Amino acid sequence: MTDLSLSDHAIAGKTAPPSEARAFRLPTQWLGVAPFFIFAIMFLVLPTLYLVLGAFQNAAGTFTFDNIVGIFDPPNLSNYIQCQYDSWISWVDGNCRLPTILAAYWISIKISLASSLIGAFAGLAIAIAIVRGGLPNWIRSATLTFSGVASNFAGVPLAFAFLATLGRLGLATVILNTVFGLNIYAHGFNILSFWGLTLTYVYFQIPLMVVIITPAIDGLKKEWGEAAATLGATTAQYWRMVVIPVIWPSFLGTVILLFANAFGAIATAYALTGSSLNIIPIVLYAQIRGDVLHNPHLGYAIAFGMIVITGLANVFYIWFRTRSERWLK
Repeated sequence: MTDLSLSDHAIAGKTAPPSEARAFRLPTQWLGVAPFFIFAIMFLVLPTLYLVLGAFQNAAGTFTFDNIVGIFDPPNLSNYIQCQYDSWISWVDGNCRLPTILAAYWISIKISLASSLIGAFAGLAIAIAIVRGGLPNWIRSATLTFSGVASNFAGVPLAFAFLATLGRLGLATVILNTVFGLNIYAHGFNILSFWGLTLTYVYFQIPLMVVIITPAIDGLKKEWGEAAATLGATTAQYWRMVVIPVIWPSFLGTVILLFANAFGAIATAYALTGSSLNIIPIVLYAQIRGDVLHNPHLGYAIAFGMIVITGLANVFYIWFRTRSERWLK
């Protein structure tokens, strides 16, 4: 009988070849996105954290809720509630006025909501026309190119353009008065009013809606229309039961995005109306830079409120966008 123990020991005694050491590699794949993260941290994350912390601090740096409470201005808010109650009981308008900061929030919300709804419906109509309206391709290309430019046209140039067009001596105002005998200012229009600023915001809200909603309309598959026609559905039924449910989440999400876009705008409003229309960004600017009391921590609290509102708007936008992509993929 052959003894295999020696051969077994010999085999067992042999050491396994050393594993190859992995070569060290620099994470160069991150270098391309490093400027984005650096920019976001320096100009978005850190300033936001600074504002949030400042909203809950006083001048001495200690923790307090006084700044948040100062937004609501409890004494004046209580007077406003009592005034509203008395007006409701007596059926007489008591000319009740919200506290200054809450009134600024409210008018900003109304302007943002009005401009976002007008811009959304007008932009949706334009997008449907250029995508499914059977128009020449060059019209679609020209419209999308103009929309991409106009959606970023804001600030002082936009304010000057509207003053030169719809101001008291603006081109359109003079033409309407001279040719058609229509004096829009005599009928209550004012470029420095609520509707004047809303109309100015609509200029960049409509193109932004076109840019965002066009891919959603492009995502409507031809097979869906063919299937609906095969089953005997009319065009109205196809739009009501297929198209609208599919693009509805994307439409709502875009409306919310337009709302957030208008809510934080300040350059156009400040250049157009100055301090005659106290929207919340102008009140914030005055509180931090030019207010007589100069309470920057109250300004931080106002900015914190704006962050909360725009943050909620963006959360809902992402949620609606996610729902719409289920159908459009």
